[in-house]
Amino acid sequence: MAEKTNMPGERIAKVIARAGLASRREAEAWIAAGRVAVNGAVISSPALNVSAADRIAVDGAPLRARERTRLFLYHKPRGLVTTHSDPEGRDTIFRALPRNLPRLISVGRLDINTEGLLLLTNDGGLARVLELPATGWLRRYRVRALGRVRQEALDRLRGGITIDGIRYGPIEATLDREQGANVWLTFGIREGKNREVRKVLESLGLKVNRLIRVSFGPFDLGDLDDGAVREIETSELRAKLGDQIVAASGADFDAPVLEEKPEQSLPRHSRDGRRSEPGKREQTRPGNEKKSPRRRDRSGGPRPKYPRPRA
Repeated sequence: MAEKTNMPGERIAKVIARAGLASRREAEAWIAAGRVAVNGAVISSPALNVSAADRIAVDGAPLRARERTRLFLYHKPRGLVTTHSDPEGRDTIFRALPRNLPRLISVGRLDINTEGLLLLTNDGGLARVLELPATGWLRRYRVRALGRVRQEALDRLRGGITIDGIRYGPIEATLDREQGANVWLTFGIREGKNREVRKVLESLGLKVNRLIRVSFGPFDLGDLDDGAVREIETSELRAKLGDQIVAASGADFDAPVLEEKPEQSLPRHSRDGRRSEPGKREQTRPGNEKKSPRRRDRSGGPRPKYPRPRA
């Protein structure tokens, strides 16, 4: 099929993202892998506009109707990776989530040893906008680190810092208290570059040993239990996002909420496009079978828990 460009409608990757299956970048990777068909013909380029009249399928399954934009707060525990499947066989947040939730993607990531607030949404367009540094939302963390630091050194981070050739933007950091050989800090960043908090504090001679995200923009972790999920009501979500983000993301608050039917669910996929069958766990590599023992943390802040693997 000849692929259309410069025609009315929306880009195919954008439509897939808004259906809550993936981010736009992930959808483009699926297209390149030959997993997307339009009107019965497999496409190989995302340079295609589609309309409501076009029939779109991913892995042979028809693209579901667009659902109302929804957003969930999730208290991510330590020990889970933020991906749909992991080549090393580690537990993922999406396997720990309750089964009654719609298909969700994360707004950015928290690494395996970071806990706290993670935003989840069924709208890939919204996820993309909220991840952008240009959106300017403050991500605030509680940090426990080994070592000593003075508030004066933390104040200098307000002008940003360059580490190993990478420029990190303005950082809000406060020394809260000292506890034994550790310090507790409150750390606020707006970019969220890879391992930013850990790398910046390492440059000050501190070794992070606990990292808890307590807020992301206008959304707070609050008293949400470890491993728990809470949906933001539509009226609250619309108000907190604001008109500019709603317009940029194309969020839709008038569409219906669709009931998830497990038998019609598409296979789950990782960010690199590899496929994982629903309900089937990846095989653990030899040597990874041993579970880490539970640890009690008396240092303050939310206590980490380790959810049982889902059957």
